[in-house]
Amino acid sequence: MASSSVERALIEVHRRLAKAREDLTVLDEQLLVLADAADEARVRSLVADTPMATHEHTDAQRHADAASRARAALVATIASLEQRQDELLGRLVL
Repeated sequence: MASSSVERALIEVHRRLAKAREDLTVLDEQLLVLADAADEARVRSLVADTPMATHEHTDAQRHADAASRARAALVATIASLEQRQDELLGRLVL
């Protein structure tokens, strides 16, 4: 691969990596809020012991679980991009 094409690919990977890291920061903040909401709903469900409170807890927990899965996928994407960046840097040095 020519040096210029490696550099272009490296710039693109870097751009995507920076964006993914920004997204992870935002997602981490959202996950904290969703986890807190799920925990509060769980406590309300236990205290109230009503079908509506149970439903609210289930719904809040489902949102927190979805955010956790999205976070795991994003972490995997970041790892993949970092690996690709390392490969490109290796090609650039050689």
